[in-house]
Amino acid sequence: MEISLQQLIFAFGLTLFAGLSTGFGSAIALMAKRTNTRFLTVSLGFSAGVMIYVSFVEILQKSRELLSAEYGSSQGNWYAVLGFFGGILLIALIDKLIPDNPHEVRRVEEMDEQTNRNRLRRVGLMTALVIGIHNFPEGLATFTAALTDPALGVAIAIAIAIHNIPEGIAVAVPVYYSTNSRKKAFWLSFSSGLAEPVGALVGYAILLPFMSPLTFGLMFALIAGIMVFISLDELLPAAETFGEHHLAIYGLIGGMAVMALSLLLLY
Repeated sequence: MEISLQQLIFAFGLTLFAGLSTGFGSAIALMAKRTNTRFLTVSLGFSAGVMIYVSFVEILQKSRELLSAEYGSSQGNWYAVLGFFGGILLIALIDKLIPDNPHEVRRVEEMDEQTNRNRLRRVGLMTALVIGIHNFPEGLATFTAALTDPALGVAIAIAIAIHNIPEGIAVAVPVYYSTNSRKKAFWLSFSSGLAEPVGALVGYAILLPFMSPLTFGLMFALIAGIMVFISLDELLPAAETFGEHHLAIYGLIGGMAVMALSLLLLY
């Protein structure tokens, strides 16, 4: 499958945008006196809604189409389903090996409740490392989708960018309180998002010799599984931690509605 330089630049730009939104999250944390929990709850629910809807309605469907064209309808559907649950297994294993949850949002006001600065510094550094590891497959997902379907790539990039905002907060708050340096807190948070474009580049370099409809079919199935798992295991629980259950659900439904409308308008 031939890919132009313009496609590569566009896909990488989207991945960079999604990854570096962690810096936006850190800016929110460092400028705000209190965390806007209602905004974060709706945003996380919205991101989950976009990712779940697009995974089942668009990405998994594309995987089935590509694999069915290669292996026939029955066998292609089997491979798509296996790839979907393979993606869930992959991200679940990453969570098992790296148990700290990068989506556990720390509020600005919690800084006043912490006294051990050395511990906070370690928390911030470890959170940045964990976020980097989790962001790696997300970067590959955005990059791969954008290569084959720019509109779909944009939707995925926006959803991932939204859910990267609380990751930036999770890094910035403990680092700022332990160092009293907004600059250090911002740059460490900002840098943790670089794992997504790095994931895109490494993934592309590995997959380059194997780029074909079959490769993209399998990748789409994996991506759908990864995104559904992230939504159900991380985004919605993170939204619920603020005690705003209905806001999270409203955000979820809103995200699905916006994604459905955008797909109807685009196609």
